Amino acid sequence: MTSTIEQKIKDLRAQLHQHNYNYYVLDAPTISDYEFDIKLKELEKLEAENPQFFDANSPTQRVGGEITKNFNTVVHKNRMFSLDNSYSKEDLLDWEKRIHKLLGAEDIDYSCELKYDGASINLSYENGLLVSAVTRGDGFEGDDVTANIKTIKSIPLVLKGNFVPAFEIRGEIILPLDGFNKMNEERVEAGEDPFRNPRNTASGSLKLQDSAEVAKRPLDCLLYHIVANNNPNSTHFETLETARKLGFKIPKAIEVCKSIDEVFAFIEKWDIKRHELPYETDGIVVKVNSLHQQDELGYTAKSPRWAIAYKFKAEQESTVLNEITYQVGRTGAITPVANLEPVQLAGTTVKRASLHNADQIKKLDIRVGDTVFVEKGGEIIPKVVAVDFEKRPENSVPTQYITHCPDCKTLLIRNEGDAKHYCPNEYGCPTQITGRIQHFISRKAMNIDGLGAETIELLFKQGLIHNYADLYELKEEQMIPLERMAEKSAQNIVAGIENSKNIPFEKVLFALGIRFVGETVAKKLAKHFKSIDNLMNAAFEELITVDEIGDRIAESVIDFSSNLVNIQLVDRLKSYGVQLEVSAESQEGKTDILQGKIFVVSGVFSHFDRNDLKKSIEDNGGKVAGSISSKTNFVIAGENMGPSKLAKAQSLNIPIISELDYIEMIQKTT
Repeated sequence: MTSTIEQKIKDLRAQLHQHNYNYYVLDAPTISDYEFDIKLKELEKLEAENPQFFDANSPTQRVGGEITKNFNTVVHKNRMFSLDNSYSKEDLLDWEKRIHKLLGAEDIDYSCELKYDGASINLSYENGLLVSAVTRGDGFEGDDVTANIKTIKSIPLVLKGNFVPAFEIRGEIILPLDGFNKMNEERVEAGEDPFRNPRNTASGSLKLQDSAEVAKRPLDCLLYHIVANNNPNSTHFETLETARKLGFKIPKAIEVCKSIDEVFAFIEKWDIKRHELPYETDGIVVKVNSLHQQDELGYTAKSPRWAIAYKFKAEQESTVLNEITYQVGRTGAITPVANLEPVQLAGTTVKRASLHNADQIKKLDIRVGDTVFVEKGGEIIPKVVAVDFEKRPENSVPTQYITHCPDCKTLLIRNEGDAKHYCPNEYGCPTQITGRIQHFISRKAMNIDGLGAETIELLFKQGLIHNYADLYELKEEQMIPLERMAEKSAQNIVAGIENSKNIPFEKVLFALGIRFVGETVAKKLAKHFKSIDNLMNAAFEELITVDEIGDRIAESVIDFSSNLVNIQLVDRLKSYGVQLEVSAESQEGKTDILQGKIFVVSGVFSHFDRNDLKKSIEDNGGKVAGSISSKTNFVIAGENMGPSKLAKAQSLNIPIISELDYIEMIQKTT
């Protein structure tokens, strides 16, 4: 009897998975909603009566109900890179020339697809089952939102066939326009404010704590990229067709183009047709179709060389400029801001727009009272791009750029070659002080839970903090009396500060806010110097020997390191237990035996997965470059090495070694 019930449960699950696929992926339902609900209720009843047959991937689990107070941060196994953007056909032609130059005279096919405006997601599958779903985050790590993702019916929990044992598939969580409009109608009827736009609503939905609430939202998932070892396909397009057969919702608007002219034709077609789509799209993604050629091209520090996004012309609206105000950044940089008569632009209400700097204001002759054209082209803050001079008021007066800091009234400076004006009062200007603390606590830096910009402002105004080191002396009893500060909030802040002592050195280094030291530079400096003491004692000549560290960064690090205030702050952070050196655990298995050596990896390997080979080089102190130059020390060649790379290596007399030669190289040295 038990086996009969178990089989019945399995059969119902298989039927419901198929019906979900037919409805949400194929848009071709074969049964009515009523019939589907009857089968689902039957399954729910059988599962409730027979808990021993529980399956996390059952269709009954899509209704949600799991409460997540805090989303776990997960390091991506394979980094999620961003795409380079292009805004003209000239940009695309330049990209094509670079591709041909790097690959040689090879024929190149391009896969063209729409760029979807949603929330990026990375889905991991093992043995045909969904095991995790992680947001893009900063590309290196994101939030585990698996419970919420399982409520989206177009995402298969169980695959319809076999591929490879484990792989990742990436795409966008979107909110179709019809669903978005319906949600807003319901919100307005209930007396609530409508959501601003589908993209932000989709992104916010993934972070709802109650997965049952996520299940109520008509979210969809469009997928466009697979990361897999031993992929049996030779092209990106074939891989997506394989994914389609596995049950994934792969958009139909994908074409393989044989030339850049065909790419342009695809762009022109969809620049018109995109307005007919049921969801938002803001451009076209062009990818080199051959997976082998993708491997040959590799990546820059930020993006794949084998792909580029073409952005459709930005939306533009006109409105009146009411006032120009000036913002002070954490580095003292002054940014002029246009305060506008509110206008609808790209699905959001725009009240403010960037004016960039004094030169831009002068160039466009922007004045208060002008009717200006505002554009939103992939930027968080819209920008003013032109003035409608025909509508300029008769009493218009040219804009005089400010001479003193709007916050601390210090005389502004402008260094030669710099576009921006700066407030030099680094340690006395309140906005710079709070800006540095806000940067210190930010997610990509110390990631201190419970603290936000408003709380930092409040703590500063109350005299409880004057710099980021002061955070580590905060006590609950100091914060509880503050406005809008409950006992639980104070406890969470203190706990978040304590937890930040475990943040690795490279992130702490970024958190310190050294000018020009972003995330990538911080990682390189941390890897090279291993501790804050080594870095702060480093001479200019040593700093510029580090990969990608130029004169400007080196000078900035020295300026920071020689400042008494910064020395004292760093000493205090040390005394509180903040990680200011690379941990022994992170260095386990790493050596410096390839220090100073630059490798280029090309072809297919049998002992190493390509990414594992690159990691091995970096773990042993070497650097992996994407293209061959006179600085390259070795080319590690596998099967099907690119002919252009082979020719270039030979012309420059660069040693070409096999993966076995490489293994012998590192074994000999160790």
